[in-house]
Amino acid sequence: MVNTAGKFGPYNQQGPSRSAAFRGQSGSELVRSRIALQVRLMALPPQERLPDAGVLAEELGMGEITVRRALEGMCQDGLLDRRRGRAGGTFVAQGWETVVPLLHDADEAASLEAFHLLLECGLVAQGAGEVPAGRLAALQALVDEMDLIEDPARLLMLETRFHLDLAEELGGAGIRELAADLLGRLCLVQPAPAPEVVRARNRCHAELLAELGRGALAPAVQAVKAHPHARPS
Repeated sequence: MVNTAGKFGPYNQQGPSRSAAFRGQSGSELVRSRIALQVRLMALPPQERLPDAGVLAEELGMGEITVRRALEGMCQDGLLDRRRGRAGGTFVAQGWETVVPLLHDADEAASLEAFHLLLECGLVAQGAGEVPAGRLAALQALVDEMDLIEDPARLLMLETRFHLDLAEELGGAGIRELAADLLGRLCLVQPAPAPEVVRARNRCHAELLAELGRGALAPAVQAVKAHPHARPS
């Protein structure tokens, strides 16, 4: 299930990522957010077995005890299931989607959203006029696919991939990691947007790519700012 690059990576193998430290996120919170992100990305569907704690610890670059405590906490919250026996292990709970709403925190969600908006505005301001058209092609493919998708879960997955890939294209692997920390935590503390809202946001994605392709700084930043407030037509 885990590729050689690590489903939860890349990470600093000497300790928790600097992006996590920058956000003040503890090791346990980082484990929770990265698992939540993988659930959103459909890489860990309900009833999927997680890697062993030692494997997770290596991929996350943190102590195995920290990872075990985080997994135990998620089991207590009902996000994960612990099964014993030959086919045992730690699994994504079948009722993940019913448990997550109990963890929503409007204040934290607003703070994380504001930080993510600031991050993307900065990346766009830095990259406008310097992004070769070819580097936007994969992002445009995600936008085009979102226009055709009916399944709500896949729609959310593609939107999340868009923001992760945008962070990497404009800022590199380290910035993608920071975006992953933010988006993973938002998966837990913020209600998932309705499909019609995601489609409205996708119009902002398309506009952003068009303006980046033209090298138009102000309209590109405006497209990022419009994203959180997008409304169905």
